[in-house]
Amino acid sequence: MIGFLIPVINALKVPDLRRKLLFTIFILVIFRIFAHVPVPGVDVNTLRNFFSGNAFLQLLDIFSGGTLANFSILALGLNPYINASIIMQLLGMVFPKIEELQKEGDYGRQKINQYTRFLTVPLTVLQSFGMFVLLRSQNVLVVTQPLQILGIVVTMTAGTIFLMWLGELISENGIGNGISILIFAGIVGRLPVTLFQTRTTVTEQGQLFNIMLLVALVLVVIFSIVIITEGRRQILVQYAKRVRGGKLYGGQSTYLPLRVNQAGVIPIIFAISLVLLPTTFSNFLQRSTNDIIYNLSSWVLANFQPGGIYYDVVYFFLVVGFTYFYTAVVFNPNKISEEIKKYGGFIPGIRPGTSTASYLNYILNRITLAGAIFLGIVAILPSIVQNITGITTVVLGGTGILIIVSVILETAKQMEAMLVMRSYEGFLR
Repeated sequence: MIGFLIPVINALKVPDLRRKLLFTIFILVIFRIFAHVPVPGVDVNTLRNFFSGNAFLQLLDIFSGGTLANFSILALGLNPYINASIIMQLLGMVFPKIEELQKEGDYGRQKINQYTRFLTVPLTVLQSFGMFVLLRSQNVLVVTQPLQILGIVVTMTAGTIFLMWLGELISENGIGNGISILIFAGIVGRLPVTLFQTRTTVTEQGQLFNIMLLVALVLVVIFSIVIITEGRRQILVQYAKRVRGGKLYGGQSTYLPLRVNQAGVIPIIFAISLVLLPTTFSNFLQRSTNDIIYNLSSWVLANFQPGGIYYDVVYFFLVVGFTYFYTAVVFNPNKISEEIKKYGGFIPGIRPGTSTASYLNYILNRITLAGAIFLGIVAILPSIVQNITGITTVVLGGTGILIIVSVILETAKQMEAMLVMRSYEGFLR
């Protein structure tokens, strides 16, 4: 946190950066204001009771900053946009044209962002209608007219598009990645509620020692996240000397950094979507008249709940599997080795081409194992903390802390880069 405050303090001394920082704060204030504008036709008390018993909706509510539990016009948050971004990255593995765009620098990035926005709209419509059907089945929504239903779907869709626009404004005129900043603000905006609930629990049950233990665990988790996020395996790459037009080129050496956690928080998002499907479907199957289906759904509801041993084991291995899968998507050793070979580079002691790809794949698998196990532990951390401390009000968990720390590190680096650039401009003058 201190490492983040120093760039902020230095940025306030520079007029241009101070303007960017104040603009970012202004957009975040607008986001929090609209987060409390409710959608009409909602029974708030029934909605809160329903959310208190649904772990999946509680997780989505944390990421949306409490907008889902209040069912505001920003109820879906940026979840459709995140899903669209993931789909576009996966499509790059299937369609060569999208893969080519991913290599074309700023132009390709702009085109992919445009396609992502287009894909976000139908995904938002589907999720809005799905959320309406779910809440209607629980008697949370009291609307029945088609125009009222259409109004809810359109309002929620417009809210997500509005959030995308705010994120782009931050990226263009503010500091940091706009989408990441909004997700960060949503999680942080939910913290006061969680802290108040925890304080009430401590006051009523006298769990002061457990709170101290919880704070110590949080500090250890934050330290570990910083170490893993910043952890890299540096691979030496040398470039052969070449003579062109009487001039000598190359002969330099550089390092290829392989991150321990190449996938970020994406594997956890994938895994949480799958691991909660059995419970979600079992809630609907409880109405079945078939004894086998009813008994199976009852067993799932009784034994496959967040915090249970079956749930945690499946969740952990899903995160590990998705970490390897997503790492393979974002980092292709064959392409990296071809790029190194193309520019006359080689890894000392390793032949260019296939041998280099095999070596990179070997190193990547080893460091990804450490990152995957770490992400798996972070994913099931709420269950571990609840079992150790007995405090059940802390729902944020390691996933939220991972996002918060990652965004702070990313934003601090961008601010430091801006400050360094201003310093160089001052020397040039």
